[in-house]
Amino acid sequence: MTSSYSLSSIRNSTKFVANNSNLFFPRQRLCVFTNETQFPKKDFLVLKPQTCSFSFLRLKKSSFTHPFAALSSFAESDDEKGENFEVKSHQEKAISSENEDEMPGMAQAFNISSSTASAIAICIAFAALILPFFMKSLGQGLGFKYKILSYVTILFGFYMAWNIGANDVANAMGTSVGSGALSLRQAVVMAGVLEFSGALLMGTHVTNTMQKGILVANVFQGKDTLLFAGLLSSLAAAGTWLQVVSYYGWPVSTTHCIVGSMVGFGLVYGGTGAVFWSSLARVISSWVISPLLGAVVSFLVYKCIRRFVYSARNPGKAAATAAPISVFLGVTGISFVALPLSKTLNLALGQAITCGAISAFAVDRIIRGQLGHLLAKASSKEPEPEPETTDTKNIGFLSDIAGPKGTQLKIVYGVFGYMQVLSACFMSFAHGGNDVSNAIGPLAAALSILQGGLSAADIVIPNDVLAWGGFGIVAGLTMWGYRVIATIGKKITELTPTRGFAAEFAAASVVLCASKLGLPISGTHTLVGAVMGVGFARGFNSVRAETVREIATSWAVTIPAGATFAVIYTWIFTKLLSYLL
Repeated sequence: MTSSYSLSSIRNSTKFVANNSNLFFPRQRLCVFTNETQFPKKDFLVLKPQTCSFSFLRLKKSSFTHPFAALSSFAESDDEKGENFEVKSHQEKAISSENEDEMPGMAQAFNISSSTASAIAICIAFAALILPFFMKSLGQGLGFKYKILSYVTILFGFYMAWNIGANDVANAMGTSVGSGALSLRQAVVMAGVLEFSGALLMGTHVTNTMQKGILVANVFQGKDTLLFAGLLSSLAAAGTWLQVVSYYGWPVSTTHCIVGSMVGFGLVYGGTGAVFWSSLARVISSWVISPLLGAVVSFLVYKCIRRFVYSARNPGKAAATAAPISVFLGVTGISFVALPLSKTLNLALGQAITCGAISAFAVDRIIRGQLGHLLAKASSKEPEPEPETTDTKNIGFLSDIAGPKGTQLKIVYGVFGYMQVLSACFMSFAHGGNDVSNAIGPLAAALSILQGGLSAADIVIPNDVLAWGGFGIVAGLTMWGYRVIATIGKKITELTPTRGFAAEFAAASVVLCASKLGLPISGTHTLVGAVMGVGFARGFNSVRAETVREIATSWAVTIPAGATFAVIYTWIFTKLLSYLL
C-alpha cells in the first residue's frame, strides 16, 4: 500500500464517515478496493491515513436516547447497497478484537472488573454450598448417610438448574440484547427477578417421577436404589451436556437433555420395554417442526411489519397503532391458553379478551406518554413527496421496502423496543415457571426416595425446592448466560427491535398454539428458527450458515449425548451407593 489513498478509487463504496482522522468502511468494500481477501470478518475496517495500516474493529451498537430502544448500526433497508453505515463518535465506540467468534469472559460481558466477576462467582458458589443446610427438604430426622445423600442430591439439582439458566434463558432475552432493546446488564437483572418469581410462584407443585412420559414406571417398581441412581444420573448427565454446549454458546433444549438422559438410563437398566418409543419419536420430530414453524411465522410477521408499517405515509404513527393490536392478540391468546380461566368456553374467552383489552390500553398509554413528543414532531412535518415511480398500492407483500429514517426510525424502533421488552419479560416469567421442573422434578423425586415417601407416581414439590431451582437458574444466567445470548442475538443474523420483536412474537405464538393443539414443540428450537426466519426475510445471505450448522449439530447430538452420560453416571452412582447403603 502507498502512503496515501484516493476516495474516488474506492469503487461502489457505501457511505462512510470520518471520525478522529480515521475512515470507517464496510469490510466487503475494502476487500474489493485492496484486492485483499484475508481481512478478519468485522463489521467495519478503519483506515488510518497516518500509518496506512488497517485496524480491524467491531463497533458496539449505538445507544438510543430512549431508555431501552436502540438504533442499529445498520439501516433497516434490505438492499445492502443502500444500507447506512453511519458512525457517531458520541454514540459508538470501537474496540479491538482479534477474533470475532471468541467468547468474552464474564467481566468483559458485563463491563466489570475481573475481581468483581470473581467475587460474584465466589458468592454464588458459597451460597450454593451453604443454603442447603437451611432447607427443610434436607431430611430432618434422617440418619447421617441419608442426610449426606440428600445434600448431594440438592447440589445436583442446583447444577442442573444452573445450566438451565446458562443456556435456556437466552430464549427470553437473547433477541432483546441482540437488537439493542436491552443491555446485557438490564437483561440479566430483569430475567433474574422474573425467572425466580416464575419458578417460585408458577412452578408446578406436582411432578411425575418418570419425567415427560418417556419411561414406563412399572419397570422400576421395588428398585428404589436403582431409580435413585437413575434420577441423580439424569441430573448430572443433562447438566454436563448443557454445560458443554453453553460453553460454545449453542442453544439446545433442556427438555431434550432430560429426555436423552432418561432414555439412556431406561434402555440400559430397564430394557427396551422401559421406554415409550412413541413419545421419543414425538420429541425427535420437534427438531424439524419447531424451527420450521418458527421460521415461517417470523418471516410472515416481519414482512407484515415492513409492508404495513414501513410503507405507510407515517411509519411512526403506523407502528404506534400496530403495537396495541399486537398486544391485544398476544395477551388474549396467552390468557386463554395459560391462565386458569373459567371452564365454560364463552366465559373463558370473554375473560381472555378482557385481559387483552386492558393490556392493549395500558401499552398504548405508555407508548403515547413516552414517545408522544416524537409522534407530534413527526406529524407536524409535511410528508416528503413520494417518487413518481413508487405506487404504495402496488407494493407486493414480499417486495423490498426501504426503511424509515430520522424521527420516523426513532419512533418505530422505540415502539418495537418497548414491545420487545414486554414480550421478553413475559417469556422469562413463563420460562421460570415451566422449565424449572426439568431440574426440580428429578430432584424432588430423588429426595422422596431417600425419605421413604415415594409411594405413587406423583409427588409434591416443596416451596423451598422450587425456590432452590429458581436460585440455580438465576445463578447460571448471571455467570454464563451471556454466551448463548450472544449466539441468539448476534451470531445468527443482525437484529434490530423490529426483527427481534418479530422473532419473539412468532416464537411465542407458535409455542402457545402448538401446546394447545398437542403438537411436539421445543421453545428453544422454535426461537432459533424464528430468528433465522427474520434473517431469511432480508435475504439468505443475511443468515450465518456456519452458526446454523453448529446449532443443528448440537440438537442432533443432544439426546445421544445425554443418554451416554446417563449410562456412565448411573454405573458410577450404583457402585458408590452399594458401598454407602
